[in-house]
Amino acid sequence: MGHDNFCFPVRELSNERVKLVPFDAKLHGPEFFALSSPQPSLYAHIPRGPYTSLSDFTTNFLEAVIDPSPAWMLYAVIDKTRSSRSPTNDPSGALAGTIAYLDSSPEHLLTEIGFVITLPPFQCTHVTSNAVGLLLQYALDSPDQGGLGLRRVQWKANSVNAASRKVAERMGFGFEGVTKWERVFRDGVKKGKVGNGRGVPPGTEEGDLGRDTATFGLSWEEWRDGVRERVRGVMERL
Repeated sequence: MGHDNFCFPVRELSNERVKLVPFDAKLHGPEFFALSSPQPSLYAHIPRGPYTSLSDFTTNFLEAVIDPSPAWMLYAVIDKTRSSRSPTNDPSGALAGTIAYLDSSPEHLLTEIGFVITLPPFQCTHVTSNAVGLLLQYALDSPDQGGLGLRRVQWKANSVNAASRKVAERMGFGFEGVTKWERVFRDGVKKGKVGNGRGVPPGTEEGDLGRDTATFGLSWEEWRDGVRERVRGVMERL
């Protein structure tokens, strides 16, 4: 899987309530697709998906996007407070969703947190905050603290996705601005995507939508100067 190709060292990340493990197509793929496919709205704000079959998800996302890219690292999110629903899955807890590092750069010492899909039974719980917090800790903690010592982590959200923006703010990211028309959702109407709500330019293919993107950032000195402790508090509270 793609973790063999990732540009930074990969390891399991865990605390008392959540565990992040490299997403395995055979182990996690069937259950994740079965649980997410009835909820296409999970993909409404992001560039990828929804997927029509397990083969579609495996071929056009895992094999086409994750595996070949050294900038992507996809994790399965395991909720250790609940029992696994599948005897073949992780015995330490239930599959709760996915989360990823993307657009990672060892040259510039930065990464982005994205493809955050928390399955409906785990939304509005401790899962998302702890999953994001674990990735932040590993990315921004210094090497002597067990982290990568990166200089920047960013978060990009559909500008109209209030839930995603709220998570970013709760986890200590600072709002840096909105880039208008940053992305085209090809065939977005059919796929259930949420665009920016404005008219599209002349010549746009029928059914395409435009996305404005809100960018949030968190730097190493902000992490050092208080955000690290703030994130720890959020993880313990939620």
